[in-house]
Amino acid sequence: MPELANNFVLGWFHFFGFWTIASLNISNWQIPSTFLTQGLSVGQSMAVIVIAKMLIIGFSTLIAWCGLQWHIGFTIQNRFTWGIRGSYVPLSLRVLLNFIWNAIQCWNGGRQVAVCLTAIWPQYATMRNFLPESMPTTGYEFVGFIVFWAVSIPFLWIPPERFKVPFIIISVWCGSGMLAIMIWSLVTAGGVGPLMRTGVTIPEGSRWNASWLMMGAINQSIASITAGITNGSDFSRYAKSKKSYVIGSVSCGLIVGTLVSFIGLVTTSAAQVIYGEVYWNPPDLLTAMIANGEGTRAARVGVFFLAFGFALTSLFENMCGNVIAGGIDLAGLVPHYINIRRGAIITFFAAWVIQPWQLINRAATFIQVLSSFSVFLSPIIGIMAADFYLVRGRQIRLSHLYRTNDTIYWYWNGDPAAPRSLYELNYMSFFIGFFTGGIIFYVLNKLFPVEGLSEYDEVDIYGTFTTKEAENMGVVPLENQTEGLEGRETYAFGRPEKE
Repeated sequence: MPELANNFVLGWFHFFGFWTIASLNISNWQIPSTFLTQGLSVGQSMAVIVIAKMLIIGFSTLIAWCGLQWHIGFTIQNRFTWGIRGSYVPLSLRVLLNFIWNAIQCWNGGRQVAVCLTAIWPQYATMRNFLPESMPTTGYEFVGFIVFWAVSIPFLWIPPERFKVPFIIISVWCGSGMLAIMIWSLVTAGGVGPLMRTGVTIPEGSRWNASWLMMGAINQSIASITAGITNGSDFSRYAKSKKSYVIGSVSCGLIVGTLVSFIGLVTTSAAQVIYGEVYWNPPDLLTAMIANGEGTRAARVGVFFLAFGFALTSLFENMCGNVIAGGIDLAGLVPHYINIRRGAIITFFAAWVIQPWQLINRAATFIQVLSSFSVFLSPIIGIMAADFYLVRGRQIRLSHLYRTNDTIYWYWNGDPAAPRSLYELNYMSFFIGFFTGGIIFYVLNKLFPVEGLSEYDEVDIYGTFTTKEAENMGVVPLENQTEGLEGRETYAFGRPEKE
């Protein structure tokens, strides 16, 4: 059912905390490294991040507005576009992504827990690997994963609207920790380090210039969070007002998201001066801090609080962005058997089925594969936006979203019905296909011409044409091909020979 008015409890500061949790993570910290390795400069990389954050906020607000106005979530929002049964398609895709991202977030959080355990017991870092060699991980990482997963279980019973206070506390904790580690690295290194002076490093002869690389980087940034954009209404429906959501999202999504990437870049650059290596991954950097601090109590305490802050951020981001969202989607698929809590439990326990240690440690490009899901999700988002804003003018009948065959959204057996004009097009399918395909192909080739257009062989090297045909085409006939062609190649049985 739509949310009751007394459930509208989230103000702008709570959405600020929500977006902060989504920004204070390892992915945001590491994202500049991806762009630098692709050949972009530091300035270009930061410009890409700012532009991408602005677009992400815009698309998120576009989709979340339905929840702000009608107080319904993603599960119900799809029904008036896809039909009551047709909405199962985007829901199923979201469920699959929730399973995978939950597993990956648990593994990333487990790495932070492993650092915490090392800070408490230094000998933990040298523990015997009790796992078989066939497993692409170590006991050190696996124990951290188990601890993180087990500690997360009680949070499955906490409603999402109760997370507003933890959001604020953890945002301050993790944000302060990031600033502290940046300041420490700058003071210790005596400056920002060489990485901050990285210029454009596009290989000579590359088919891509800086503009295309920046376009690809923007697309990659948006694609990595497309799954989160689709279900924005799951949380916007709890907003006290539209203004509170917009202010909280814009102020944090742009400012904090950009700052985290910048802090990660500065810290990594300064740490390169200190340790002589580039540590883009925070767990690796924190482990190096313990080792180079020679395990002193001060170093271990500092690293513990930093790693613990990262771990808490991963926990709450995973709970809100993947586990609870997965529970909502599963409840929408089979509401008679699964409620939101049961769906969240199923999503959370699916981490053992997904086996993230197999995915992350054996597939270096796995995250890119996940990002490619945007190929399917971006059209879904576009259709949702076009239907809500342009087709329906933001007007829907709530009472018909919770009924079956007597609803205006039942369409054809619960699936979206095509307009009558589309059926009529079937009687002109050949002509439409011929002219549409031909015109599009012609226009694209005019805009982006390929090499070798209008070129032909000046010599009939295979003897394909008669003498008259060759003369009409301006081609030297086969019997005349040796005349005036000294030094050129001729062909005998498909092999080139010199005249």
